[in-house]
Amino acid sequence: MTTWADDLGHPYAGPSPATRVVSLVPSLTETLAAVRPEAVVGATQWCTHPADLDVVRVRGTKNPDLAAIRDLAPDIVVANKEENRELDVTRLRDSGVRVWVTEIDTVPDATASIGRLLGALGWARPAWLDEVEERWCGPLPPVTARVAVPIWRDPWMVVGGDTFTSDLLRRMGWENVFADVARYPTLTPADIEARRPDLVLLPDEPYVFSADDGPEAFATPTRLVSGRLLTWYGPSLLEQIDTPRTDGTPDR
Repeated sequence: MTTWADDLGHPYAGPSPATRVVSLVPSLTETLAAVRPEAVVGATQWCTHPADLDVVRVRGTKNPDLAAIRDLAPDIVVANKEENRELDVTRLRDSGVRVWVTEIDTVPDATASIGRLLGALGWARPAWLDEVEERWCGPLPPVTARVAVPIWRDPWMVVGGDTFTSDLLRRMGWENVFADVARYPTLTPADIEARRPDLVLLPDEPYVFSADDGPEAFATPTRLVSGRLLTWYGPSLLEQIDTPRTDGTPDR
């Protein structure tokens, strides 16, 4: 019998197959619903995919309604080390709720983590996960552009190294000019332009950059892009990410 443990080494000894799952991570909600939608019984208000997801909403990723989660009697709650608070994970576990925590910094991390989670839940591995591995986990392509990716303003924050997005950019052939800076540094537009990126990519999440909010801060060319396609892992990785458009329309 296989013994399963989450990405932080915490063992899982729940039902297999799991039939009641609460997800506190938007990209993992989409992933789980793509495999076994009837088993997803709760998710955060930020879990927007799939669009027809009809489950109990348990507030946000940083302030989940722990009582509502307990009332759902889940076999397991799925969380992420970066997106969710350790305090909430501890409180759920202390009350007897099983929690599986993921830790994902690269695309290979994502595919391995998802495969491990599905194995622990007793769910079949989907064909699309193999397609993601084939598409994204091979040799790195040549660099075709140097980019910076702000994710917030007031204060301005950008994607640094040791992040899923930075790794994904490199696998797309785009070099993150802040790959040598840890995680999500706080900078100014002048700091960003000092790195001389070819493009500043402005995603629509977590901050909703738009044609009227973001591009005006830079002399460097900017492009609006889908935040989901840059930051989510799961079936979204099979959607086409083209060179960002020049008309101000987010890539979808």
